[in-house]
Amino acid sequence: MTFRSRAFAALTLAALLPLALLAIGVRREMSRQMAQDASLRGDAAIAGLRDEVSRQSEAIAAHLATLAAEWRRDNRLRLALVEGDPAARRTLLDLAGGAMRAAGLDMLRIQDSVGRILSSGHFRNEFDRVEPDLPRTLEAAGVAPVLVRARTADTALLVLARLDTVRVAGGRLTISGGSAIGSGLRRQLARDPDLSLRVAYPGVSGAAADDRPVVGTLALPFVDLTARTPPDSAHLIVTRSAGALGELRRGIDRWFVAALAVTVALALSAAGWLAARISRPLSTLAEQTAGIDFDRLDQRFVSDRDDEIGALAGVLGAMTERLRTGATRLREAERRVATGDLARQVNHDVKNGLVPIRNVLRHLTQVAREEPGSLARVFEERRGTLESSLDYLDTLARNYARLSPAAERKACDVNAVVLEVVRGTVSPHATLRAAPDPAIPSVATDPLVLRRILENLVGNAVDSVAGRSDGVVTVGTELAGAPAGRLVRLTVTDTGPGMSRTELDRAFDDFHTTKPGGTGLGLSIVRRLVLDLGGALRIETAPGAGTRAIVELPIDPATTGDGARPGESERRRA
Repeated sequence: MTFRSRAFAALTLAALLPLALLAIGVRREMSRQMAQDASLRGDAAIAGLRDEVSRQSEAIAAHLATLAAEWRRDNRLRLALVEGDPAARRTLLDLAGGAMRAAGLDMLRIQDSVGRILSSGHFRNEFDRVEPDLPRTLEAAGVAPVLVRARTADTALLVLARLDTVRVAGGRLTISGGSAIGSGLRRQLARDPDLSLRVAYPGVSGAAADDRPVVGTLALPFVDLTARTPPDSAHLIVTRSAGALGELRRGIDRWFVAALAVTVALALSAAGWLAARISRPLSTLAEQTAGIDFDRLDQRFVSDRDDEIGALAGVLGAMTERLRTGATRLREAERRVATGDLARQVNHDVKNGLVPIRNVLRHLTQVAREEPGSLARVFEERRGTLESSLDYLDTLARNYARLSPAAERKACDVNAVVLEVVRGTVSPHATLRAAPDPAIPSVATDPLVLRRILENLVGNAVDSVAGRSDGVVTVGTELAGAPAGRLVRLTVTDTGPGMSRTELDRAFDDFHTTKPGGTGLGLSIVRRLVLDLGGALRIETAPGAGTRAIVELPIDPATTGDGARPGESERRRA
């Protein structure tokens, strides 16, 4: 991610977060204020509805009281109830209809004491039905109005109803009357266009709630004469339109989008300015710094700026100057170290070549002192070791004369080299054994390098069993690799004390030694020689379990036995 992108993202977030927080806060506060205002308006609307319902209820009660007073004095009603002739019946059927129209009501029903309908102004076909639920509910409600859903000839009618009674001809009659609900109640909400009225009562799908917020409800007893269900409750629900709040939110959103566009434009401009002021000079310094290495320390960091970029350029220039001085000193130190390493390696290799000669001379001296007569025979037996050691030293000298000799690969009998090294190693405190595999074929390698490897490993093994009466060093060969036969494995195993993991980790470090007078180059040299032959070296050891050095050489010098890169080795397997 470029500096320009980071600067743009940072500036945009720095501006957008407060902006978004402000927009969200304004929206929430406006919504809260509007909801609170709507709640107050809803309470006022419910209070107005309650007053309007009470006013209509009182008006209905007044009409019913007037009708009751007239019917007490009406002899026609008394005769119609007492006499059962057809003329009286027609008078009774028409009585409620005329009275309903005269009183301005929308429902009027006259019933006897058992609930039988004697006259119905809104639906004549109800005559002689027994429906006691309406008068009972109205009587239980007292002065409170009841919402009634009544039948008409064409449809159903929803009215606010009250009850009155009258005694005629010794009998008690109930008068149920009401006015249609709706117009009067809705006029109470007309002054607030965001409020509307919805009537909810059970059993009618038209009363299903919509998705507009409810600001208040008014409960009323309810009787459904069309379905003949038990009395229940109905609710006058005042709802609020979400239009005003939605429009306010949309306005805030539009302003937020406009502010967002301006913020993004400003962030882009600021990011471009910062990139021109900071990013490009830093990129130039980075390119100059990337060109620095030990062979190219000629970079010059020049800047005429007096800010942090100029200070950074000065620091890089001073660092480059120190690197030039340090590189000169380092090359000189490397030359001295290389000379010292070469001297130590020459000393180590010469000492390894002199060990067989010293052992043979000690043996000959011992024979000359104890058995002078067999000196010639013993000399002939050990002459090969002397000549082999001298040839080794001579070849070593020629290789060091070339300073960096290349391995001379040729057919080499690995088992013969193993036997030669074992015979040439004499130790008073160790038993040396050779365990060659006769199936080992000739290997294309450098016999001198192979001998140096084995002599170093055998010498380390002999030193490790010093002081042990039962010390044994075994040198063996075998075929290995997958498929079998691609590698020749040489093993040097001792019965010494073994090494811990920490000791094994340091065993391959240059100049690390645990032997008095040691150079600390033995295993380091062995590893480099094995790598030169394209082989692999690993050490298997554990405290108290001895040590086993394993060298694997490819029969075909172009590959290793496991298909790995030539020269790759495992340093440990404990």
